[in-house]
Amino acid sequence: MAVPVKQKIKLAAWALVAVAIAAAPVGVSAVSNTSSTTINATVNPVISISSGPTVAISLTPTTGGVVSSASDTVSVSTNKTNGYTLTMKDADTSANLVSGSDNITPFGSTTTPGALTNGTWGWAVASGTTGVGISGFDASYSTESDNASSASKWVGVPLSSGSASTIKSTSTTASGDATTVWYAARVNTSQPTGTYTDTVTYTATTN
Repeated sequence: MAVPVKQKIKLAAWALVAVAIAAAPVGVSAVSNTSSTTINATVNPVISISSGPTVAISLTPTTGGVVSSASDTVSVSTNKTNGYTLTMKDADTSANLVSGSDNITPFGSTTTPGALTNGTWGWAVASGTTGVGISGFDASYSTESDNASSASKWVGVPLSSGSASTIKSTSTTASGDATTVWYAARVNTSQPTGTYTDTVTYTATTN
C-alpha cells in the first residue's frame, strides 16, 4: 500500500532528527584544579644614630679644684623588634683631653664610677638608663659649673683598642630614642689654660 506524501515527509523529518541526535557530541562535565603561591615581603633591619657634634665644658679653676659638666644627646632609630644596644669608646688609642702638650687624663676606672680628681675627666649616664652596662652611676645628673664640692660619679672613656662601654640596651623598635650622656672635668689652678679636646665614638647595633 502506498504511503501518503505527508506521512513520508514526517518520517523523513524524524529521520533527520534522529541523525542529528546521533551526530551530536556527548556532553562532558568541566574539570578544574588549583595551585597556591605564598608571597613573602621581607623587611630588613635598619638603624640610624646622631649625636653632638660638640660638648662644651667651661672651667674656671680654683686652688682646690672645680668640676664642670655638660651633656650630649644621642638619638637612635631602628625598626628591629628586638631593639638596639648603644656603646661608646674613644676614637683613638688615647683618652686624654689634649691641648698642645698638656692633658686632662681620663678617670682611673672605666667600670667603677667615682668622684673626679683634679686633672681628670669622665662620662656618665643616669643609673636608671635602660640596660646600662655600668652600675654605680648617680640616679640623675645636671649641669655643674665650677662646683668645688662636687661628689658626682664618673668613669673613664675606654680606648678604641679596648672593650666599648654599654650606655643603653633596649628590646623594642625605636624612633628617635634619645639618651643623655654626661661629660665632666675637674681641674685646679695648676692646669694650664687652653681648650682640651678628645673625640668619642658611639655605636648603635641592632639586638
